[in-house]
Amino acid sequence: MAEGKYININFPFKDSKKGFYVDITETDKAAIRADLLHLLLTNKGERLYMPDFGSDLKKYIFEMNDQTTHNEIKDNLNETIKKYIPNLQIDDITFREEDVEEAITVVVRYTITDNVFSSSDTVELTF
Repeated sequence: MAEGKYININFPFKDSKKGFYVDITETDKAAIRADLLHLLLTNKGERLYMPDFGSDLKKYIFEMNDQTTHNEIKDNLNETIKKYIPNLQIDDITFREEDVEEAITVVVRYTITDNVFSSSDTVELTF
């Protein structure tokens, strides 16, 4: 079973090699990363009894790929992450240019701020 105080379903979803229904994270760092990915990839209104949970990133799919949209995404992510994963400190949110003008790649650099351990990581999402 997973070590530490954080346990979560691994992302992406897959069958467990240990006989569970789904693969479970092995470390606290992996569990928090999975939490972040689940939060960012969930649309508001998708989670039962928590209509405000999620980031609504998919609503920006058909928006202009410009600074205004990037600022809206940054505000949305900062607010959402602060509310639902308070032990994460967002270090930076940047946007990487893609070969396809319509594609937006969001790069979130964060630090886990916990009394037990501290760790940094990056998540990239393209939509």
